[in-house]
Amino acid sequence: MKMATSRFVDVDLAPPVKVFALTARYREDNHPNKYNLGVGAYRTDEGLPWVLPVVRTVESQMAADPILNHEYLPVCGLDSFCKAATRLVLGEESASIAQNKATGVQALSGTGALRLGAEFFKRNLHMNVVYCSNPTWGNHKNIFRDAGFTEIREYRYWDANTKGLDINGLLEDLRAAPEDSVVILHACAHNPTGVDPTPQQWEQIMQVMKERRLFPFFDSAYQGFASGDLDKDAFAVRLFDKAGFEMMVAQSFSKNFGLYNERVGNLVVVATEPTVLRKVRSQMETIARPMWSNPPNHGGRIVATVLSNSDLFGLWKNDIKTMSGRIIEMRKLLQDKLRQQKTPGNWDHITSQIGMFSFTGLGPKQVNHIIEKHHIYLMDNGRINMCAVTSGNADYIASAINDAVTNVMEDPKL
Repeated sequence: MKMATSRFVDVDLAPPVKVFALTARYREDNHPNKYNLGVGAYRTDEGLPWVLPVVRTVESQMAADPILNHEYLPVCGLDSFCKAATRLVLGEESASIAQNKATGVQALSGTGALRLGAEFFKRNLHMNVVYCSNPTWGNHKNIFRDAGFTEIREYRYWDANTKGLDINGLLEDLRAAPEDSVVILHACAHNPTGVDPTPQQWEQIMQVMKERRLFPFFDSAYQGFASGDLDKDAFAVRLFDKAGFEMMVAQSFSKNFGLYNERVGNLVVVATEPTVLRKVRSQMETIARPMWSNPPNHGGRIVATVLSNSDLFGLWKNDIKTMSGRIIEMRKLLQDKLRQQKTPGNWDHITSQIGMFSFTGLGPKQVNHIIEKHHIYLMDNGRINMCAVTSGNADYIASAINDAVTNVMEDPKL
C-alpha cells in the first residue's frame, strides 16, 4: 500500500523568534571569544545565571515542609501570591486596595497576564484598538493580534536624534486616539529603549489619557530591578491609581526574582466600583480555564512567601539592589571604554537609560558587522542586554562597537 502524504506537508515554516534565533546562532559559534548580548536575563560579572540567595532559602524551606503538596491551585491562582503582588505594585497606602477596588489573578508570567487582559478586553468589553509604543517589546503586538484585535496602532516614543523620549510625539498620538483605546504603558525600564518618562512627563501622559478616556494597561516586568527602589519603579502605576483610573497591570517576576522558567505573573485589575470585580474575576476564570487551566504553584509560592515575611523581604531588596547596581556599574564602564577609544558620537544615552537593556543606536549593518567579525551577538535593532556586559568583556565590546561605528557606512544617528 502506498504511503499517504502527510497532512502536514503544506504547513508553512514560520519565521524564527528573533531573540531565540540569535541565541541559537551564538551557541553554534565555535569562536573562543564570543558574547551573547541578546538574551533578556540577568548575568553575574562572571557571565553566569544567578539564583537569588533569598530564593534558595525559601526553596529549602519549602522542600522541608511536610505539609506542602502538589494539589491544583484555583483557576485564579494562589490567593496569598495575588494579594501580595498586587500590594507590591499599588503600594501599602493604595486606596484601591483599602476600598476593595483592586484584585489580582495569577497568570503565566507577564506574557500570560497580558494575554489574559487582552482576551478580556476583546470578549467582554468589545475593545478593538490597542496602542503600543514605537518601538516596544516584540510580543506585545502578537499577544493582542492573537486575542482578536484588528486595530494595533503605535504611539511615538523613541527619538533617534536625542536618544531619548519623544514626549511631544507621544502626547500628540494619544490625543488622536479614539475613546476606549487600550494603551500599553511600560511601568519602568522601557523595553527595548531603556528610556522612561520623567515624573513630570508621566503627569502629562496621565492627563491626556484622562481627557481622552483611554484605558491604561501597564506592563510591569522590572519593578525593583530597574533602579533598585521598588517604590520608585512603581511611580507611574501608583500615579494612575491615585488619579482614580480603572486600569490593568501585568506583573512579571521573572527578572526581579530570577524566576524565568517558573512563569510567575499576576494580572492586577483596578475598578472604580468594588462590586464589579467578582464579575470580572468570573470571566477571567472562563478565559484562563481552557488556556492553562490552573497556574503553577512553585514560583508563586516563593514570591508570596518572600513578600509576606519582613526578614525575607529585606533579603530580597538586597538581592535586587545587587542586580540593579551591577547593571548601573556596567553602563558606566561601557560608556567609559567607548570614550577612552574616542568612539565617534555621543554616548551619554548608555548611562541615562535604565534597566536591563540599552538601545545603542547602532544600525543593522553595524550590528551584522559586530556579529560576523567580532562574534558579539546583539539584536538587529541595536538593543543590548547590559547584564551581559562584564568587567572582563567591556573592553572587547567597546572595541567592536568602535570598529563598527568607525568603519561601517550607515547613519546610526549617534
